[in-house]
Amino acid sequence: MKLYLKIFLLVSFDILVSCGKSDVGAEIAPTNLVLKSEISTDGSGTVVFTATADGAVSFDFEYGNGEFATVPSGIVTYKYTLAGTNTYPVSVTAKSISGLTTKKTFDVTVTIKVDLPGLIWSDEFNTDGTPNPTKWGYDLGAGGWGNSELQYYTSRPENIIVQGGVLKIKAIKETYSGSTYTSARMLSKGLFSFKYGKVEVKAKLPAGVGTWPAIWMLGSNISTAGWPACGEIDIMEHKGSDVNRIYGTLHYPGRSGGNADGSSKVITNATTEFHIYSLDWSASSIKIYVDGQLIHSIVNTTAIPFNHDFFIILNVAMGGTFGGAVDPLFSSAVMEVDYIRVYQ
Repeated sequence: MKLYLKIFLLVSFDILVSCGKSDVGAEIAPTNLVLKSEISTDGSGTVVFTATADGAVSFDFEYGNGEFATVPSGIVTYKYTLAGTNTYPVSVTAKSISGLTTKKTFDVTVTIKVDLPGLIWSDEFNTDGTPNPTKWGYDLGAGGWGNSELQYYTSRPENIIVQGGVLKIKAIKETYSGSTYTSARMLSKGLFSFKYGKVEVKAKLPAGVGTWPAIWMLGSNISTAGWPACGEIDIMEHKGSDVNRIYGTLHYPGRSGGNADGSSKVITNATTEFHIYSLDWSASSIKIYVDGQLIHSIVNTTAIPFNHDFFIILNVAMGGTFGGAVDPLFSSAVMEVDYIRVYQ
């Protein structure tokens, strides 16, 4: 009996010691994660974020627009750029010294004034009728436009008009001068061009398989340099066969056509609601966004043709190498543009 009791006590002691050893030095993820935001009231879009957590040695911030940063101190100043009032799902991940993490997401609402200094050119499309001829001209005709497109571009009010505070570019299935579709392509060439700045376009895209709306820019030297040596910046492209996928793309020598430099992002309600398509362009970088979310970015250098004046183009194409086959039941579709603004 005494021997049995001794063995039992020894085993019990070993179990207790073993359990105690496993608890010593055990790592846990950071706790009590808190994020505070101090939003500037001057309409500049500046926000000071302060993250704290017990047991954290660094913090990863995701700003809700496709950009992120690692901040050891947990305190960072970030500047949003999308005009108007926008809510961003900001995520912060607290990391322990051993790599364990705790993550939380907070909504941050930022207001950037539309009338910030630096607006150098805009069209608000507030006057009904023909688009402002001091700001826009037209590409006219057919011929595929280098992409096997099916439409004939016109300047008729049936295809392009300002109405109810928005620009409407309408693609129509109809027989016209040998083509089976009509549409419009307006451009600021010869009227306005610029080098570097921010472009914002608020637009609702056309619906229908085979539609190919675009908001884009070409180098003003295209007549002498040709394409793609002039450079091309596609702020927004969309194809009706892949609804809600927004493409942001750059074309230049070595990266053009099917080998272009770009990415895409899926959004919601592209054809039923207005969204903000924007470009941040400087001597050091080119960034393309939708609703403040980064689609694509590159480092700008003197080796690529994005350091001279560009003009702006708005159009709706039909079919072609990007738009693809058109739905036989397609009859018409409209791209609506609320405004376009250029800041420097």
